[in-house]
Amino acid sequence: MMTSRARRSASALALLLAAGLPQTALAAQPRESTPVLDYEPADSLEGNFLSAYIAVASRDTAAAASFYREAVKADPRNAELVERAFISLLADGALPDAFRAAEKLIARDPTNGLANLSLGVRQIKAGQWAAARQNLSRSGRGAATDLTATLLTAWSYAGAGDGKKALETVNKLRGERSYNTFRDYHAGLIAAVTGDNAEAERRLKAAYEADRNTLRIVDAYARLEASLGRTDLAIQAYSDFDQLSPRHPLVRDALDKLKDGKPLARLIGNAQEGAAEVLYGLGAASSTQGDELPAVIYLRLALYFAPDHALARLTLADTLDRMKQPERANEAYAQIPATSPLKLNADIQIGLNLEQMGKSDEALAHLDAAMKAHPDDIDVITALGNVQRARKKYEEAAATYSRAIELIGNRPLANYWTTFYFRGTAYERAKQWPKAEADLKKALSLVPDGQPAAKAQVMNYLGYSWVDQKINIDEAFKLLQQAADASPRDGMIVDSLGWAYYRLGRWDDAVRELEKAIELKPGDPTINDHLGDAYWRAGRRLEGKFQWQHAKDLNPEPDDLVQINEKLKDGLPDTEKPTATAETTPAPVAAPHNAENPELPKGAPQPHEAPGAADKAKKSGG
Repeated sequence: MMTSRARRSASALALLLAAGLPQTALAAQPRESTPVLDYEPADSLEGNFLSAYIAVASRDTAAAASFYREAVKADPRNAELVERAFISLLADGALPDAFRAAEKLIARDPTNGLANLSLGVRQIKAGQWAAARQNLSRSGRGAATDLTATLLTAWSYAGAGDGKKALETVNKLRGERSYNTFRDYHAGLIAAVTGDNAEAERRLKAAYEADRNTLRIVDAYARLEASLGRTDLAIQAYSDFDQLSPRHPLVRDALDKLKDGKPLARLIGNAQEGAAEVLYGLGAASSTQGDELPAVIYLRLALYFAPDHALARLTLADTLDRMKQPERANEAYAQIPATSPLKLNADIQIGLNLEQMGKSDEALAHLDAAMKAHPDDIDVITALGNVQRARKKYEEAAATYSRAIELIGNRPLANYWTTFYFRGTAYERAKQWPKAEADLKKALSLVPDGQPAAKAQVMNYLGYSWVDQKINIDEAFKLLQQAADASPRDGMIVDSLGWAYYRLGRWDDAVRELEKAIELKPGDPTINDHLGDAYWRAGRRLEGKFQWQHAKDLNPEPDDLVQINEKLKDGLPDTEKPTATAETTPAPVAAPHNAENPELPKGAPQPHEAPGAADKAKKSGG
């Protein structure tokens, strides 16, 4: 049975949370949320506390902040309650209230790390450099805390005009290689702000030589060289990055300006912007590591310093996206300045999120407007095709992808492998298999070797399609083995391999792989249906019927539901003959897996990866 599951279609500095948040806070997953006025407080302290607790568990920081605020009114001397409220207010971006809560916490406990850090941030914003340093010195201990406090302290000296003391403070940082790179990066920025161009160039060049894959380092180095009249070095730095991570909008914008003889402003212009850069870097790193609460708090504080920091705003939105909060993410995307090269990226993501939220008409209208404003932008056109495909308008989607492919021209095809992949999936869904097969093979030939998880997705789609149509089974089996080796934690790919075993008539091998797939993705109706078939063929008929019933309860596709009902009634017909000659192919060694870890890729690779939380260049096309 051919299914339409999402699986067919569809490092930065590692840091810990600074300032020692309590474990109850670490478990919370923050989100932006609707205004506090939307939440009506309970009539009692207990009611507000329980409501706040539930809101935290539901990732609704606005509700948590609202209910904790009410709870604190009823019990203002409860230090734990005030701290919970403080953290929720920070995560929700209610910074004036958060700062007041921080003052209360410090009055009771002068060593509270996060409260001291927050007040230090407020004082830097106000230009109260000495007071900021006093709070930062009490912000706790630990690698990440020391890094945060040291860099912010250095920027406070820079703000006070003491460049020598600022650099001395930065130079105290010692540690692993990534720390040293971060140290040189900020030392270079500080030297540039305080007027020491020679030291700025030396330190930023050192950071650049150590890490040419991080956009922010490349951007700072290139902008400094351009400002010093060394346009050729700036163009070379951007061009080298473009080879690693093609089509990044910030890089394209900078290259266009340099080639047109236009000036580039330096990355950081004052101490407040430098402090924002510290917090942005920490937030981006935390987001990359999957630590959403630290990421959101750092990014909120960064945006307090620099509301127009487009990458911080985009990283916040990207973090919310990955937390499955598309509405809140869209609020952040919409706040990216219209003048930013990242604005079009944000508009594309808004359209895709509207589709996820079930607002298909709005999604199409939004992307159509973006496409009219940027008629030659391949990413916008591809995003529109993705929404059409999600709405099962497969022929329309294929036509839209074709329009995007026509615009590629002389550009490197490898940069647009996803467009061929998406068009192939649209053709397959439209039952135009020869065209689909050609596009999927083309995509497989184009996807860079440096993206093994993405390559696995293409191999999975092509291999599964062959298996499901009972053609090219031997070749499909090899593809699916390679895909499973590359992405052993992807339940969909493991299922495809199990289904290939099923088509080969190797029931026990099929059961083994399909049970693994169920463990990785228990809520997928097709995997449950496949396992039911494998159980039946392996002689475990009672288990087979149980699995079919479970698949039926998981809301399968209408066509699949008809077949599941028939199997529940009559079982499977007599044993099918194997559909290939590969029965002697040895079973692969089962890859180790841990059901508690998330699977690697989820669904198809996206056509456009927002360059916020992960601005490390990939050695591949985009």
